[in-house]
Amino acid sequence: MTGPEDEGGKPASSEASTGRAGSARKPKVPTPAERDDAALELARVRDRIDELDKRIVELLNERAVLGRQAGRAKALAGRRAIRDPEREREVLLRVAMTNRGPISQADLLSIYRRVVSATRVLENRDRTHDERPGDA
Repeated sequence: MTGPEDEGGKPASSEASTGRAGSARKPKVPTPAERDDAALELARVRDRIDELDKRIVELLNERAVLGRQAGRAKALAGRRAIRDPEREREVLLRVAMTNRGPISQADLLSIYRRVVSATRVLENRDRTHDERPGDA
């Protein structure tokens, strides 16, 4: 056989090989100038992603600092539990309501569950450190 084949070894139709009915078209091969433009665009996009990553890290750390402050306030208020399931549900609901995509709700909520978990670890570490005898 000389053309594309389907899984059964039969020649594939042009519709199956191109995803379109009608004539089979080969993908357009970019020119050297188009490749250069695409490489520049890729570099620009990656630079922007790097900038956003820095901002995201700063914001995550700012959030962690606030979470630690909330943890200290909880301890001073006499709340023994670090985990507050109702508050966590509120945070996740607010995040889900804010999401406009393209990240799926499931993926975004997974990320936020991890952020909340990391904050709890910090709160626990702070509380454990604060409760050690002789540290005062």
